[in-house]
Amino acid sequence: MEDKKIIDLYFLRDQDAILHTQEKYGTYCYKIAFNILRNFEDSSECVNDTYIETWNCIPPHRPNLFSAFLAKITRRLSISKLRKNIAKKRGENTATCFDELNECIADKSEVYESIEVEELKYIIEKFLLKRSKDEMNIFICRYFYGDSIADISKQFNYSISKIKITLHRSRKALKEHLIKEGVFSE
Repeated sequence: MEDKKIIDLYFLRDQDAILHTQEKYGTYCYKIAFNILRNFEDSSECVNDTYIETWNCIPPHRPNLFSAFLAKITRRLSISKLRKNIAKKRGENTATCFDELNECIADKSEVYESIEVEELKYIIEKFLLKRSKDEMNIFICRYFYGDSIADISKQFNYSISKIKITLHRSRKALKEHLIKEGVFSE
C-alpha cells in the first residue's frame, strides 16, 4: 500500500493503518532499533512503541516522507531505551557508535545553553551536504541508523579499514566545522 493511503488511514483512525505500517516498514524499523540496542526484546518493544507513537502523532501531523518519520521515532525511542539500559548497567558496550561522536560534540548542557537544537541540526546538515555522497551516506548509516562498520562495509563494498578511516575523517571534519560555527571549543 502506498504511504499516502496508509497516512490517510491514520487520519480516518482506522487501525488497519498500524497493520499496513507494520507490513511495509516493520523490518526497517526493527533494523534501526536493533542496530542501536543489540537486543531482540528491547528492539521489538521499541518498534511496537513506534506504532503507538505514530498513531498518536498522525493526525495532526502529515509526514511528507513516511519512512523518515518512522525512522526518527524509532531512533529516538531506541536511544531513550539504550540510555535506560545503560543506567541499569545493562548493555554498557552497545553505545559505541554514539560514543565515537563525543569527541566532536560538546557536552549536552553546553550545546543546549549555547545553541538551539534545531540550529545544531542545521549546522550538521550543512556539514554533511559539503561531504561526498558516499561520505555523507556512510556517516548517516553509522550515526543515524547505528549500522555496524561491517554492515556499512558490505553495503558500500569498501574495506572495513576504509570505512573506519572515512568515519574518522568525517568526525575530525565535523569537529572543525562545529568549532568554526562556534558550537564547540577545544
